[in-house]
Amino acid sequence: MCIHMTNITVTLPDELKKELKKHKEVNWSAVIRKAIFEHLRNVRIAEAIAQKSKLTKKDADEISRMMKKELAEEFNEN
Repeated sequence: MCIHMTNITVTLPDELKKELKKHKEVNWSAVIRKAIFEHLRNVRIAEAIAQKSKLTKKDADEISRMMKKELAEEFNEN
């Protein structure tokens, strides 16, 4: 079975790039690929829950906005 892989470009802050370069033993492509798979799994779960939910689109948008804000704050601190 042949799995076709597609390349993508990721833009990183210079400081993060410097940190990655310090750890050449790490397969960063695999780390990022795994993170994307896990995030998509969480998105699918959230979509499945949302389909059964009585939340309005406005409610869901507000929850999404709050989650994005918290994640941005968390990742910008690290």
